[in-house]
Amino acid sequence: MRGLVTLLVLVFSMVPAAADEAAAWQALRAGGHVALMRHADALGVGDPPGYRLDDCSTQRLLNDTGRARAAAVGDRLRAERAVVGRVVSSPWCRCIATAERLGVGPVGIEPAFSNAFVLRDQRDALEAAGRAVIADWRGPGTLLVVTHGDNIAALTGVGVASGEIVVVAPEDGAVIGRIAPPDP
Repeated sequence: MRGLVTLLVLVFSMVPAAADEAAAWQALRAGGHVALMRHADALGVGDPPGYRLDDCSTQRLLNDTGRARAAAVGDRLRAERAVVGRVVSSPWCRCIATAERLGVGPVGIEPAFSNAFVLRDQRDALEAAGRAVIADWRGPGTLLVVTHGDNIAALTGVGVASGEIVVVAPEDGAVIGRIAPPDP
């Protein structure tokens, strides 16, 4: 009996995730929403001491899995017919590389989505600036933001995996759905 209960809990907990993902894809096809994507896989946490934004060799970078996963996310965005109006990235190299590998449009740099984990003393200001960028989006299409896990958590209350996307409504930042990262 205990095994059956565990199985039922597992099955029913999976249903909202599928519905959640379906709602996210629907929103991305409709446009007018914001997709917050955590950069693809990079080894380690944070950045080495002495990192510089103008020198990628001083930062954590995408690993082979991250590069492949970013390309796979781009393939999936195209296959699902997501309408991307604009792509912006944190100024960190792993975010820029992720955004470029998606191949869904030119990549602009948006300092509002700078690394809140590394810039702990600026968290509140980064969150406010990120919320302002989200609230200002009106399309056409979806605003695709490639940023960091801590930024997404601060903006949505949702913890995300590398390469995962959280789709939000620009008016109030409400989470519409989540899209798990595909296997590369």
